[in-house]
Amino acid sequence: MTFDKFHVVKAVNEAVDDVRRKEQKTCKDLKNTRYVWLKNEKNLTSSQRETLDRLKDCNLDTAKAYRMRISFQEIFQYPREIAPMVLNDWIEWGLRCRLKPMVDVSKTIKDHYDGIIRWFSSKLNNGLLERINSVFQAAKRKARGYRSHKNMVAMVFLLHGKLDFKLNK
Repeated sequence: MTFDKFHVVKAVNEAVDDVRRKEQKTCKDLKNTRYVWLKNEKNLTSSQRETLDRLKDCNLDTAKAYRMRISFQEIFQYPREIAPMVLNDWIEWGLRCRLKPMVDVSKTIKDHYDGIIRWFSSKLNNGLLERINSVFQAAKRKARGYRSHKNMVAMVFLLHGKLDFKLNK
């Protein structure tokens, strides 16, 4: 079993957002900064970049969680021989960081460690499966009212079978 890099990073992003949500109740500077912490730096607008530059080196729990997120994303750039050691270091950092959402996501990553490490050799992701699932979900919506799975399968083939229904004149 391999865990998709996208979904693992998503879990870390959700933990960062949880930290921000809790901290924004006491720190007004964090209001309306959700995407500042969740976007990759290259995708930030100029005003978001200014906000990040102003806040990322502050003594905020959100800034600490953000630095952990950036560090976690960088793990996926390491070669497969080194990545397990770096991931172990990150897990240990997460477990002792005292930010509950980050501790929780570190425990989750630790529990699924083998599947996450397997990604480094297989590079598999769920993109194809997600696409196929979306095709079936669209077919289910369009086949509403039909009484059998056979009709739904027929709808999938009609929608994505690349059949040519043009009339030749």
